[in-house]
Amino acid sequence: MRRLARAWHSHPRLLSAFVVALAVTLVFASRMVFFTIYWADPSHRDQSVQSWMTPGYIARSWDIPREALFDSLGEVLHPGQRQTLEQVSQRTGIPLPTLTRMIEDAIAAQRRNTGAER
Repeated sequence: MRRLARAWHSHPRLLSAFVVALAVTLVFASRMVFFTIYWADPSHRDQSVQSWMTPGYIARSWDIPREALFDSLGEVLHPGQRQTLEQVSQRTGIPLPTLTRMIEDAIAAQRRNTGAER
């Protein structure tokens, strides 16, 4: 403990920067562990498309590139906006069942193109 107090008195900025860097590292490491465990669970793969999901979540669940999903739906989705399918439906005026069908068709087309049928 004395060494820490001495280091604090000698180099407060350096020690503060180290503590901040350590905290940021711990945050990102814990996020990585959480997401690794979450997506390793088979129940999160190939989930049926639901209104609460975001396009990015759907792409991750179905193991297709996000860009492929966004490209196949054209102007309906806006990359960079985290919107649920329900919000996209309200914004575009496309009924949710139609939007869901469009996404399922895009997933099927992407799977056919890559030969990754499951």
